[in-house]
Amino acid sequence: MNSPPICAVLLLASLLIPTASSQEEQNEMISQMTECVSNVNQDLPKVCDLTPYRSITGVCNNRKKTNLGASNTGFTRFLMPEYEDKNSLPRGWTADLPINGFTLPLAHDVSNEVAKISKRSIIEDSRIGRMVIQFGQFVEHDITFSPPTPTSSFLEDVDCNRCVKTHPCFPIMFSPSDPRYINGTECIPFIRSASVCSQTNPVREQVNMQTSYLDGSQIYGSDNNLANLLRNNTNQLGLLAVNQNFSDHGFAFLPFDENATDQCSMVDPSVKGPCFTAGDSRVNKQPMLTALHTLFMREHNRLVTELHELNPNWTGEKLYQEARKIMGAVLQKVTYKDWLPRMLGNEISKELPPYTSYDEDVNPAVANVFPIAFRTGHISNLLAEDYSPTNETSVTPWSTVKDGIDPVLRDSLLNKVRQNLLVNGIRTDLMSFIIQRGRDHGIPGYNDWRRFCGLSAPNNLDELADVLMNRELAEKLINLYGTVENIDMSVGGISEPPVANGRIGKSLTCLFGKQFRRLRDGDSYYYEHSSVFSSAQRRSIESVTLAQIICANTNIKKVPPNVFMANDYSDFMECSNFPVMDLTPWKA
Repeated sequence: MNSPPICAVLLLASLLIPTASSQEEQNEMISQMTECVSNVNQDLPKVCDLTPYRSITGVCNNRKKTNLGASNTGFTRFLMPEYEDKNSLPRGWTADLPINGFTLPLAHDVSNEVAKISKRSIIEDSRIGRMVIQFGQFVEHDITFSPPTPTSSFLEDVDCNRCVKTHPCFPIMFSPSDPRYINGTECIPFIRSASVCSQTNPVREQVNMQTSYLDGSQIYGSDNNLANLLRNNTNQLGLLAVNQNFSDHGFAFLPFDENATDQCSMVDPSVKGPCFTAGDSRVNKQPMLTALHTLFMREHNRLVTELHELNPNWTGEKLYQEARKIMGAVLQKVTYKDWLPRMLGNEISKELPPYTSYDEDVNPAVANVFPIAFRTGHISNLLAEDYSPTNETSVTPWSTVKDGIDPVLRDSLLNKVRQNLLVNGIRTDLMSFIIQRGRDHGIPGYNDWRRFCGLSAPNNLDELADVLMNRELAEKLINLYGTVENIDMSVGGISEPPVANGRIGKSLTCLFGKQFRRLRDGDSYYYEHSSVFSSAQRRSIESVTLAQIICANTNIKKVPPNVFMANDYSDFMECSNFPVMDLTPWKA
């Protein structure tokens, strides 16, 4: 089904009375009619009040353009999108349509063929710990979330499980050589990402439901209703809500999502309860994500408790906002000072120079290519208190209820990254999904991004083999795509060898650097900005490490000094050697 013409949208809107009480219904109706997401931050203040605390939605971070970087707004672009019809259809929608003289290979064929080489080249990265991958996914969920397009509208209901290419369904099909192929009707169901409603621009742009700012959206939410639901409303102490049914050896679990009682039990039949809830719905995606969400919820409540002792006269709202402000700053410090140097390696100073000041003319919105390039996957093992294997694998979030978050955290503290072409062992189905998502979002090809970054754009097999430092892989990609110009960014980007002392190749290093620089320099609440914290407060924030947070909020007794580096257990230190954050600079 094609989207209705703009005139139909305008007619629908004209029949609605734009009162405050009907605004939400109007947004929903237009969203259903157009199969896009309307901007819930439409009622913007003409003048932003000066406040020491950022808004939940990101509105008013930039006082000149109040909606810049806010939740439920469109992604920005580093390069113009490339759609099959120039406006909205993804490349590969028309199966036999040649692009640059060749038809695009099926996404699942690409992931299958690349995986064959990848499985032969898995090695452990002796420099980088597994926490680099896990924390990276946590960071990504802070700044990006592309919701699926609604599959129901006023005109018809669409079932994407039927493997029919009907908008918004863009099924990942299997070729006759695939083991799952039977008669050509089999697929991995895929729903296109929702787009931003636009009455003027016909080119499809996907919506980002998170704030673009690195502000702890995955902890606190990116809309006010969710933020309020996540708070402990039984008292006025500024605490986040915790689980009322289970506890983790003296520490709190995340609360349950009482509105989704069947989701986790469908994944794990032994589960007799609902999923967890947090600021981001993907909290239940895999156990390590659940563990990190739990860890940072505990840290917020620990900060609130200490701030209350220091300032017993502070209201619950003041305690909540101050703790949230500190948490956002700690996330930024750990990301920029500890995690990104492991990702970008020796290129860190070139791609992400030291911070100077806030620039209101910098657009902090996330570029559409970033969530496509920034994809990881991992299944955790469980390690005992002495870090010995338990021969158990944690595959569902409910493993944390049965075993606590400590065993899965230990896995990421001790084990190294498994360095292979599919980034830490991403399953072929997930890799196909990433390729298909890139096409859905109109992401230009690999060579376009090489040119954008000022890198050489390989034209043939020999040049591609030199760039990838892997002739077998280069041959496979040329055979699949026909030309280097058609290689998907997600495939080419992760196929490059990592930069010196880094985790990713030159193309992704360039994109990471540009994106994180914008997120930092375009954030008026970035923690190093001189007006956000006092000098003493900044020194306290600078002293915080992820190892320190783990020690303060779990029963783990020994941790490595740098959780993002590859460490031997013999180098681990007692948690008593990691002092908690000094909050005395916050004493009123």
